[in-house]
Amino acid sequence: MTNRQERIRSTLNAVFSPSLLEIVDDSARHAGHAGASAEGESHYTVRIAADSLSELGRIGAHRAVNDALKNEFETGLHALSIRILPPDFVNG
Repeated sequence: MTNRQERIRSTLNAVFSPSLLEIVDDSARHAGHAGASAEGESHYTVRIAADSLSELGRIGAHRAVNDALKNEFETGLHALSIRILPPDFVNG
């Protein structure tokens, strides 16, 4: 069994082949908030750069990422902050 962060990474890599993918578990910062699980793994931030996402525009790209992670939302992912970066983004 993998943790949610590993599953998110695996899914987004498989679907979008990103040139950059950063995933941060923000769950501890949301402890006690609505939707926060005592076990954690409920709130994440994703920074992603991929050719296929840049072609969709901001809203379309966010929808595509959310759709790719549909199973995670159905199994306890409560909140996902998404930052779409240009495909040629240099981490900095």
